[in-house]
Amino acid sequence: MDYVEAFKDIKQIQAIKKFLKAHSERDYLFFVLGINTGLKVNEILNLKVKDVVDEQGNIKNFCTLPAYENHPEKEVYLNGKAKNALFSYSLTSRFESEDYLFVSPKTNKPITRQQVHRIIHQAVDGLGIQGKYGVSSMRKTFGYHAYKQGVSLTLIQKHFHHATPSETLKYLGIQKDENIKTVIDVNL
Repeated sequence: MDYVEAFKDIKQIQAIKKFLKAHSERDYLFFVLGINTGLKVNEILNLKVKDVVDEQGNIKNFCTLPAYENHPEKEVYLNGKAKNALFSYSLTSRFESEDYLFVSPKTNKPITRQQVHRIIHQAVDGLGIQGKYGVSSMRKTFGYHAYKQGVSLTLIQKHFHHATPSETLKYLGIQKDENIKTVIDVNL
């Protein structure tokens, strides 16, 4: 598998979001969840409506991912951007709680990883963005921007289930001697 990079330029991220929203609420939501939660593509694909919407129809603050393989159950925060995208998507789609969130209209099963790859590449190619990007770019984007905003490398490492901080830095495409201007903003 080829190495892919994070979307480091905020203007590019905004352009991708705008491009995807104009084409598909589903694809827009997928990208927004990917860059705002740091979940693996397969974790996002397996999300069901009940994982993000409560019994009263409200979007949850945290979605709970069930335990699998060597990963324990995990609660993932849904920030304002993710919640807004979920709300917008819910207005265009009709779901039952057991439905997959990213359902293929052809199969009633989740879209495939290959479909996500096509979605990312259509946006990147359509916007003329240069670089090596793919489905893991969303997760890497989350980690890169979290690190840049002052989130502890140890927390990012734990979120990604990496063994060492150096593995996380390498995954994010950050050199140890790279000078990143960290912005810690408590926004009180």
